[in-house]
Amino acid sequence: MLSQPSKKYQPFAQVNLPDRQWPSQTITSPPRWLSTDLRDGNQSIIDPMDGVKKNRFFDLLLEVGVKEIEVGFPAAGSTEFDFIQGLVRSGKVPEDVYLQVLTQSREDLIRTSFESLEGAQKAIVHLYNAVSPAWRDIVFRMSKDEVRAIAVEGAKIMRDEAAKRPGTDWHFQYSPETFSTAELDFSIEVCEAVMEVLAPTPDQPIILNLPATVEAATPNIYADQIEYFCRNLPNRESAVISLHTHNDRGTGVAAAELGIMAGADRVEGCLFGNGERTGNCCLVTVALNMYTQGVDPGLDFSDIDRVIETVEYCNDIPVHQRHPYGGELVFTAFSGSHQDAIKKGFAAHEVQNDERWRVPYLPIDPADLGRNYEAVIRVNSQSGKGGFAWVLEQDQGLKLPKKMQSDFSRHVQFMADDLGRELDASDIWSAFQNAYHVQIDNKHFQLVDYEESRASDGTRIFAGTVAVAGEEQRVSGRGNGLISSVMSTIEDSFGLKLKIRDYTEHALGSGRDARAAAYLECEGENGETIWGVGIDEDVATASVRAVLSAANTAVG
Repeated sequence: MLSQPSKKYQPFAQVNLPDRQWPSQTITSPPRWLSTDLRDGNQSIIDPMDGVKKNRFFDLLLEVGVKEIEVGFPAAGSTEFDFIQGLVRSGKVPEDVYLQVLTQSREDLIRTSFESLEGAQKAIVHLYNAVSPAWRDIVFRMSKDEVRAIAVEGAKIMRDEAAKRPGTDWHFQYSPETFSTAELDFSIEVCEAVMEVLAPTPDQPIILNLPATVEAATPNIYADQIEYFCRNLPNRESAVISLHTHNDRGTGVAAAELGIMAGADRVEGCLFGNGERTGNCCLVTVALNMYTQGVDPGLDFSDIDRVIETVEYCNDIPVHQRHPYGGELVFTAFSGSHQDAIKKGFAAHEVQNDERWRVPYLPIDPADLGRNYEAVIRVNSQSGKGGFAWVLEQDQGLKLPKKMQSDFSRHVQFMADDLGRELDASDIWSAFQNAYHVQIDNKHFQLVDYEESRASDGTRIFAGTVAVAGEEQRVSGRGNGLISSVMSTIEDSFGLKLKIRDYTEHALGSGRDARAAAYLECEGENGETIWGVGIDEDVATASVRAVLSAANTAVG
C-alpha cells in the first residue's frame, strides 16, 4: 500500500446542498421492492442458474411477496430468452406481479427484450446506458451530446415496440448507469430527455433508476445526490425514483436507507445481497431494518431458514453465519454477560404485560423469523453460568437456583476446555448428570424403593432400600420431615453427615405427566457446599433422590 494514497486516490466531491432535508426524515412506509436476483445476482455467480433453479427462485420471490422481479437479460442468449418466455406462457405469474427485463440502449437488444415478454400481462422494460465521465472518456470516447443521444434513441425504440403490443401493460424504466460517479446535472439532463420521448404522467410514471454502479462515496453523499436529483428533476411527479446500490464500500444498505429518506420510492437489490464484486443491496436487511422500527416492509420473512435454504441452493453461495437477521449465529450468544442479559430479557418479557420487544442484544424477536429460542444461547469456553442454565431450562426444563448455577459452571467450563469446542444440549445434560449423579445407574447411592410413616411422637420415619455400588441394602431413619428423615438415614446407615441449607422445587412441564425437580443445598462436614438434584414423577420422591444425589456428590 502507498504511504501517500492521496497521490493516487482523490476524495469524492461533496454535493452542494446546504439545506439538505433527508437527515431529519424518518422511514415510515416501505418502498416498492424490485428483486434482481435472477438478473444481476445470477450474472455474478460462477455457475449461473439453470431453468430449474431460476423457477425455484422465482417461486420463492412470489412467496416472499416481491411484486417486481427482474427476470433476466433476454438478449444475452437463448437460455435467458427461453426462461423469460417460459414464465410468460406458464400462467403462474400473478396479475399484480411485474416481470422486468434489462437491456442496453441498442436497437437489436431492445427489440429482443420486447419479444421475450410477448404475451405478458404486465411488464417493465429497463433501458440503460452509462453517463459518467470515466465511461464517456475511456470506454465510449463520446461527448455528452452523443451519450444523451444514445439514451434518447433507445427510449424511442422502446416507445415504438410497446405500441406494437397493446395487449401488455407496459412500463418503462431508465437508468443513467454509473449515476453515482456522474455529474448530477448531466444525469438530470439525460433523464429529462428520455422523459420527453416517453411522455410519462403521474398515473403512468416512468421509473428512473439511479444506481451506485460502483459505490464510490459515503452513503450520506449518495443521499445528497438523490435529494438533489429529486429536487431538480422537471416533472418529478411523473417519475418513480428507484435505487440500485452496490456494496463496494460495505455501505450498500445504508446508502439505500438514506436514499429512501432523501425521497426515493423504490429499492432494487437481491436477497442476502448477492451481486457483482461485493454484492448488491440486501433486500432482507433493508426490509427487516424497517420491521424493527415498527414499519411493515410488505415482505414476508417469517420462515427465514427456508428462504436461506433456497437462496443458497440456487446461488450455490452460503449465507454468512454473521449476515444480519439470517446468519446462523446472529441470534446466538456465547459470551457469559450477553447470555445473562438475554436470559433475563426473555424472563421479563414472559411476565410483563407489554407487547413491546425489549430483550437485550436481540433487535428482533427470533420467533418472528421462524427461529426458536433454543438456538439463541449456545455454550463454549467463553460462556457464563447464564448460558448453560438457559440451555438446561430449554432442553430439560430445569430451572437451577442461582447459587447452583455457579457451582455447575465449573463442570461446564472443564468440559468446554477439555473438548475444545462448542457444547450442545446433550453435552451439558451429560455434564449435569455426572456432576450430580442424576439418573445414572451404579453410582454410590441409588434409591430402589421406600415408604414413609409417622411415629407416635409426630416425627417422620423413612424406611427403604438403597443400592450401594449395586448392592441393595435396607435402611431407615427418623426426622421432623421426609427430607430430614432421609438425611438421618444417610448418617445412621453410612456415617455421612450433611446439613440442609436450602431446598427448592418446581414442576417439569404441566398436566398429568408433569414431573418434579428438587434441588438441595447442603453443608458438608468441613463446611463445603454440596448440591443434590432429584427428578421424579412424584415430588416427595424427587426430594429423596435429591438427598441421595447430595450424598453421592459428597463421597465423590
